[in-house]
Amino acid sequence: MSTSDTPAPIRVDVRRGTPDDQELAAVVAVVTEAYAREAATAVVEDPPVRPGWELSARGLRRPFDRDAGWGRGIR
Repeated sequence: MSTSDTPAPIRVDVRRGTPDDQELAAVVAVVTEAYAREAATAVVEDPPVRPGWELSARGLRRPFDRDAGWGRGIR
């Protein structure tokens, strides 16, 4: 078994009450299972791949607003 397969030790801090070992084990089992399910379904989608010609293509500029008049169309 490699170190990446070994689960990290966990720490449980009890804030109230006095749970026994079985109760703590049950809580750890439930939380561990819920975390494993969430981690298995949490997948980041790959970003869309843009072809090389699109990456190097220059964007088109907006056409001039001829109705705005001289000087008002420049921003």
